[in-house]
Amino acid sequence: MKIIKPITNWLETRACSPAYGGWVLAATAICFFGAGINTMAGWLYAISGISFALLAVAAILPPRSLANLSITRRPIQPVSAGDELKVELEISNHTQQAVSLLQVEDMLPFVLGKPVKKAIETISSQGSYRWVYYQPTQRRGVYRWHTVELASGAPLGLFWCRRQRDCAATAMVYPTVLPLVTCPLIDEMGQEESKRGDPRGRPLQTATTGLVRSLRPYRIGDPTRLIHWRTSARYGELRVRELEMVTGGQEIVIGVDSASNWEEENFEQAVITAVSLYFYAQQQQLEVQLWTALTGLIKGDRFVLETLAATTTLEDSSTVVPKSHPLIWLTQNPFSLATLPQGSRWVLWPNISSPAEPEVINWEHPGLVLQSDRPLQPQLQKTLNSH
Repeated sequence: MKIIKPITNWLETRACSPAYGGWVLAATAICFFGAGINTMAGWLYAISGISFALLAVAAILPPRSLANLSITRRPIQPVSAGDELKVELEISNHTQQAVSLLQVEDMLPFVLGKPVKKAIETISSQGSYRWVYYQPTQRRGVYRWHTVELASGAPLGLFWCRRQRDCAATAMVYPTVLPLVTCPLIDEMGQEESKRGDPRGRPLQTATTGLVRSLRPYRIGDPTRLIHWRTSARYGELRVRELEMVTGGQEIVIGVDSASNWEEENFEQAVITAVSLYFYAQQQQLEVQLWTALTGLIKGDRFVLETLAATTTLEDSSTVVPKSHPLIWLTQNPFSLATLPQGSRWVLWPNISSPAEPEVINWEHPGLVLQSDRPLQPQLQKTLNSH
């Protein structure tokens, strides 16, 4: 069997390979031909000749039916981990004859899922067939594949052939964004920047404390601490304060220690934490950027999502860790906490195989020690650890 399988695959992809019925008909034709030689009976020669003719026709037609088929793929829209990718393919028949009994197989990468097959009954002459399927996702990442395989045994099913078509695909699966209601990592950092003040001695106004710019109706997702209860009681509905933004030019940088070695589950949680903190800071109307070892400082929703979808551990360090802005440092290396700039915060995932002693952790800056075996969202909303 180990020898037959490669031979069969080689025949199917370069010529055509007999199906089970083809082997049976070939054996029958040989038997009739042998019997005709022994008996010199003309009808036996006739039966064997017709059988060999059927085999020849069955071997020629399947490759010809696939020769003039082309495949185009529409761009795949990005989704978040856990959602389904919408994959669209269009198979076009450029001949003057209809193509029937066709099988199409999209060769997905094994990390995304098994290859997806579709049986197509008929594609009319000069026509096309639009195939749409939905592929579930489990983890973030940038998935690429290049091949779609066409197969046919039409019209007799005695021979089977397969042909591959280049049809490149790129699917972007973003990390999950946790709906944080509160986050001391961001909230307390904003308060510190407000207390620090600007060069003229006046405190900076942030989105969590400061001058009220206006009142507006409450929207789902607004922090409850911004509700103006007295006005809400007067109008009979919740009203939320809109506060002035930071005016001192300070920015928060969320840094992912992607140049270090990580345990896989810890790193996946760090990526989810980074994207959740980024969008929570934006919701609080704070200036925020993302830093990774490979990309350096970036901002913008799409760039951040694409960067975090593609980031991996042990990345080449093309830029140094920024020291001019307060950092929220996400790491598994406790020794990296000693070099953080003033006003920074940290999130540390202990190495399960060799956990760090509490004395190793630098408590100069408040932070969080997270456990990968516990739900992530409640841990990000708890009070910071400090010495």
